[in-house]
Amino acid sequence: MTTHFGSRIKELREANDMLQRHVASLLDIDTPLFSKIERGERTAKKEVVIRLAEILKADKEELLTLWLADQVAEVVKDEDYALKAMQVAEEGVKYKKNKK
Repeated sequence: MTTHFGSRIKELREANDMLQRHVASLLDIDTPLFSKIERGERTAKKEVVIRLAEILKADKEELLTLWLADQVAEVVKDEDYALKAMQVAEEGVKYKKNKK
């Protein structure tokens, strides 16, 4: 799994002088699970990402974008046509946004 989200969480946590166990406690999850999220070995739930933005005084949009990008990358990582498929998906997203 890619770790853009996890790397950013670690960077923010360290910038706030917080230990993994402290952040995990504030999230009401155990420290090993938080450690796996930070290393990119587990995917956080969307609610956890939003709460992390609050705890770490971070931009919610940035964290949600990294979180979602990591999930998309994980799904398509082994596909030969991953980049082309993502370009088609991007156009589909733009089209749906413009219709609203």
